[in-house]
Amino acid sequence: MAANPRAGEPAQPQDLVDLPHLVTAYYTVEPDPQNPAQQVVFGTSGHRGSALDGAFNEAHILAITQAVVEHRAARGTAGPLFLGRDTHGLSEPAWVSALEVLAGNDVVAVIDATDRYTPTPAISHAILTYNRGHADAPADGIVLTPSHNPPSDGGIKYNPPSGGPADTEVTNAIAKRANEILRDGCSAVKRVPLARARRSAQRYDYLGAYVADLPNVVDIPAIREAGVRIGADPLGGASVDYWGAIAEYHHLELTVVNPVVDATWRFMTLDTDGKIRMDCSSPDAMASLIANRDRYQIATGNDADADRHGIVTPDAGLLNPNHYLAAAIDYLYTHRPSWPAGVAVGKTIVSSSIIDRVAAGLGRRLIEVPVGFKWFVEGLLHGTLGFGGEESAGAAFLRRDGSVWTTDKDGIILALLAAEILAVTGSTPSQRYRKLAAQYGEPSYARINAPADREQKARLATLSAEQVNVTELAGEPITAKLTTAPGNGAPLGGLKVTTANAWFAARPSGTEDVYKIYAESFRGPEHLAEVQEIAREVVNKVIG
Repeated sequence: MAANPRAGEPAQPQDLVDLPHLVTAYYTVEPDPQNPAQQVVFGTSGHRGSALDGAFNEAHILAITQAVVEHRAARGTAGPLFLGRDTHGLSEPAWVSALEVLAGNDVVAVIDATDRYTPTPAISHAILTYNRGHADAPADGIVLTPSHNPPSDGGIKYNPPSGGPADTEVTNAIAKRANEILRDGCSAVKRVPLARARRSAQRYDYLGAYVADLPNVVDIPAIREAGVRIGADPLGGASVDYWGAIAEYHHLELTVVNPVVDATWRFMTLDTDGKIRMDCSSPDAMASLIANRDRYQIATGNDADADRHGIVTPDAGLLNPNHYLAAAIDYLYTHRPSWPAGVAVGKTIVSSSIIDRVAAGLGRRLIEVPVGFKWFVEGLLHGTLGFGGEESAGAAFLRRDGSVWTTDKDGIILALLAAEILAVTGSTPSQRYRKLAAQYGEPSYARINAPADREQKARLATLSAEQVNVTELAGEPITAKLTTAPGNGAPLGGLKVTTANAWFAARPSGTEDVYKIYAESFRGPEHLAEVQEIAREVVNKVIG
């Protein structure tokens, strides 16, 4: 996809969402339950959409929350529900709707003690903390966030008692029931007025509990003693209060680069496609922080709910997410002596193969799973995975003693880990990555889109390896043709083809008439381009 000519430039008035119009649409637009684009659909991380398109409106949130209430009752989840929101314009209206339904069903909602924003990792941390002492009546959670999506979007995701993203079985059941409720005009929804709902809720200091516990997952004393100069940019998101509190509570040399919260995100630079998007893995969205990288030894960014991370160093600018994952894994598995020897490394099927080589060099088992952080939840929860990471800059890892920290992505600890790496080793994560690339090979990695209609995308999602009859990829023998993940046997919803030095994976988009091709080569950019071209030919041949 060609970059928009304004990519990386500051947003202008014409780029901004009309917030009053957006919020009005949330309450007044009635979604058509027969229209697939306006039904409840859970992707890899919840249901997302814009109120302006009839895809994220009050009826959706009422129906989804009622479906969650019924699901948790059927599963015996009898504890409270931790409820949080990010800074998107639709998040507070949706939070209010969800709170009213929870109270109407006599579910105790746990809300922020100061009515402020709540990062996704703080919700996961709170669920797990509570459940350690309440196994008989566990808690779960809901976060109102569309993550890094544009300001016009809203999102809602459900975290069961495991603390991380709900698995496909759970989200499918919730979506099915929510769509039934929508078709019935939300007559099954129980709700009470907001004032009553607030009175029935419990207050919880999400920020205080999370910030005080950080030294148990990151070596905060080492960062403090080394005096690492950190610049943390919340990108106008839910981590805004957390970074200031981290600096003050732990006495770090940390500057909150931009403490402004504005649901239009007028201070952002435009993403690659010319939209405002709080994607901390995008050089265009992070252009302002990159331009000021020499002010800090480590600069970091988070998306709106702080479940993703971007790492900026003076020597390299913004690290490629795959590069930082490799550097983080190499550091953690050599600097966490209390982690069990058998603890494995988790990566998604479309993450860089340099992670495979790093894991092998460490003598650690690699668990390769489909796209979606939900596949790491059980491993992190039970301590069999030390680290789980996605190519899209989402990851989490265990506490320093080898026990669970969060089972959802945590962009805050990944940002702090970059400072720990510098404090302990004297090298930035980018410098450490260059050493890994010299040792294991320098990969060229890219993702591109190719057109596909709904029927073609459906064929790709249900492809079998036998339908792919090629034996060679860009001059190398094919070593595997995968439609299920090697790490857990779960369906990929697409195809991955590998050789000794290259691979490609193809997956249908859930929101656009395209499929995504991820590809990588350890033989350089020209070979990568050849892999991409062959990938298009192979996929187009089998999907028609």
